[in-house]
Amino acid sequence: MDFDVFFSALSHPLRLRALLLLHQEGELCVCELNHVLQVSQPMLSRHLAHLRKWGLVNDRQQGLWVYYRLSDNLPDWAAQVLANTADGVSGKSPYADDLEALAAIPDRPESACCA
Repeated sequence: MDFDVFFSALSHPLRLRALLLLHQEGELCVCELNHVLQVSQPMLSRHLAHLRKWGLVNDRQQGLWVYYRLSDNLPDWAAQVLANTADGVSGKSPYADDLEALAAIPDRPESACCA
């Protein structure tokens, strides 16, 4: 992975928040990300498509739902940058708010959020 591509991905606040959520949670449905990040679904999908194209995330479809996770091929240095960033923003807004909003979704991961 190219350093420029990775840091370009982190430079947009929405992509950074999505990557940090995926780092913390492992795998999330698009509807969960949409609920937490409070952006339009087309905007979120566009940014997730960029992350997928750049090799930072993988997706899988299960029925009607699409799930995202960090790429298995993410270089160690990139994973470490995400881990350090997550530690650095721990407890700070909007990142802590995102985790709280995710935790507030009832019955995750089988939630009605995706219904």
